[in-house]
Amino acid sequence: MHRRVTIPAVALLLVLTGCVPDAPEPPTPTRPDGEAGQKWEDCFAEARETNPQLDRDLSVECTTVTVPKDWGKPDSGETFEIAVMRIYTGDLAEKQGSVVTNPGGPGGSGLTWLPLFVQPPADMALPPTELLDRFALVTFDPRGVGKSAPVECISDADLDAQFAYDPDPVTQAAFDGFVDLNRRIGEGCGNKYGDDLRLFSTVQTARDMDAIRAALGEEKLTYLGFSYGTLLGAVYAQLFPGNVRAFVLDGAVDPTAGPIAASEGQAMGFERALSNFTEWCQANRATCPIHDNPRGAIAAEIERGRVSPVEGPDGRKATAGWVLWGVILSMYSQDFWPVLGQAIDKLRNGDATWILLLADTYADRDENGRYRSNQFDAFNAINCADEDTYPSVEEIRQLQAQWRTKYPMFGPALATGLLSCALWPGGKDPYPTGPATGAPEIVVVGTTGDPATPYESTKKLADMLGVGVVVTWEGEGHTAYSESRCIQRAVDNYLIDLIVPDDGLTCPAR
Repeated sequence: MHRRVTIPAVALLLVLTGCVPDAPEPPTPTRPDGEAGQKWEDCFAEARETNPQLDRDLSVECTTVTVPKDWGKPDSGETFEIAVMRIYTGDLAEKQGSVVTNPGGPGGSGLTWLPLFVQPPADMALPPTELLDRFALVTFDPRGVGKSAPVECISDADLDAQFAYDPDPVTQAAFDGFVDLNRRIGEGCGNKYGDDLRLFSTVQTARDMDAIRAALGEEKLTYLGFSYGTLLGAVYAQLFPGNVRAFVLDGAVDPTAGPIAASEGQAMGFERALSNFTEWCQANRATCPIHDNPRGAIAAEIERGRVSPVEGPDGRKATAGWVLWGVILSMYSQDFWPVLGQAIDKLRNGDATWILLLADTYADRDENGRYRSNQFDAFNAINCADEDTYPSVEEIRQLQAQWRTKYPMFGPALATGLLSCALWPGGKDPYPTGPATGAPEIVVVGTTGDPATPYESTKKLADMLGVGVVVTWEGEGHTAYSESRCIQRAVDNYLIDLIVPDDGLTCPAR
């Protein structure tokens, strides 16, 4: 179980679709054509592997940007190569510039996400048409992720064990078993990387992002960040406020919340999303076969997963953990709600296929039981480097009992998820939590039904930055830009023409 329940946006599209010293300015390399930037190579074929329907009229180019391994020691000679991709239409020379994007996570690969973001499957999300007409859209794999010095230290077997484990181990023996699993995973990563684990922090990545800005030849950065990408953008704006042109942060993380508050906020957010699903299910009896008691039906299947789990077609059992992860995935988008209703109904009739498919979508696990990416290795490395202190094992055990009462479906899992970083080795490199003094207005977008980055975090992030403008989507699911035309218009007008939306702008549900 992982502390902050997140998912890179690419998985959704695949199924549906403080005070920190300034670092030296990164050097600006020279392109063969004389412009500031890198030498780019065509990588359309790579993008097509993620999105086989990608339009051949799109140009897809990739490069790497060399950054110090440790921005605190930029002259050490040790470096990372950060993988960067850009997609654009027409003639690059005619573009207004570049918009750098991040899909979230932490641990999400930008290179596997961007081809789906620019051209999502039909009727599954809104494509960024206006933005793509005016800009090249740029993304990157953050350090530790995908093709950028990936952290790889958790075996598929241990990931399976984590996902399958009882999300609310009540007996002391069961709880101790989960502690032992998390400790073993942490020790394995610590033995491989040692103190270098702290180098995968958000602060280090934010400085990498400024190196990418320089490599693109952009005097100031235009940025669109989702979920964890809002935290990354907020840290960048604090470190380099003078380099901000226009920032949109969609699905706000509250940087001022410590580990306990962040996890409790998510427990509240997922409980609210489940209540919204319950109301929808009861109002849509023809498409939701568990309409008589949606929450009770889900709870019953989680309990059955503890005592007599249904076996799936691959021989794997739908344990309480796998069932809950399927439910968690389904809270990320209202488009999953009909699937969840069917999955729980099939499960109670002895068919685990659908619920395991939902859980595997969250886990990015293929039909052969292999994890396709290193997102959870990176997720731990980044999250655990970012926070200075974590609660003790004993405190986590107490939170588990308290949150079982306050947030019965998700609270215990969010509490025990704190174990991963509580038992994680390596140094810490916490991010700043202050105003972005000197930056222009930054648009912070929140969704009222967002489970993973609860709406309450929106104003908190805007207030912390001191230059935040809050825009609200009264919808369901995680992030808004690709779901609401009203939100997309407001964001596009700001990113393209610097027309700042009214603070407090609200867009209706779809």
